[in-house]
Amino acid sequence: MIPRRTHRIIANALGRQAAVALIGPRQVGKTTLAYEIAERADALYLDLESSVDRAKLADARFFLAEYEDRLVVLDEIHRAPGLFPELRGMIDQGRRRGKRTGRFLILGSASVDLLRQSGESLAGRIEYVPLNPFDVLDVSPEVAPTTELWMRGGFPDSLLAASGDDSLIFRRNLIRTYLERDVSEFTGRRIPAETLERLWTMLAHG
Repeated sequence: MIPRRTHRIIANALGRQAAVALIGPRQVGKTTLAYEIAERADALYLDLESSVDRAKLADARFFLAEYEDRLVVLDEIHRAPGLFPELRGMIDQGRRRGKRTGRFLILGSASVDLLRQSGESLAGRIEYVPLNPFDVLDVSPEVAPTTELWMRGGFPDSLLAASGDDSLIFRRNLIRTYLERDVSEFTGRRIPAETLERLWTMLAHG
């Protein structure tokens, strides 16, 4: 795995604030990085895509009270939007007992929803850390030549694909996901993916 310099940024943010949100585009490596942080910090890691992990938080305050002295990583938190007010209460309760920092690391695929929901409930209690695709400061020439980074882009699965064809297929599928799902979330309008793809192609060649 290629080390991410964002790891240190997240560690510093957790030292300042009770909650940290790791935000960035789909497939950029948020879950991989969060899982690595959880392992190093002996944190509780919950994947809220899992019905088993979501069930553990049916009574979030009761369940998480046992982990007040440990970092809790909540992946795919947009799957449990009702959790944000609970986190606010737990953070405020912890502050009164002197537990002011390093409580929660949260992330989710739908970054727009994550920003809205966390901003409404956790204002003054959360710091945002962006995770971008790999760039030349992340990737040494021994891992991937600079020309390959430019050609394949910085998304991990694209850059580290076994072949150029595999990398291209990944990028095409990722673009399709953006065109069919994410753009409509940003605009609030349903635009045919084929129309958006033609627009993107025109802009890329402009």
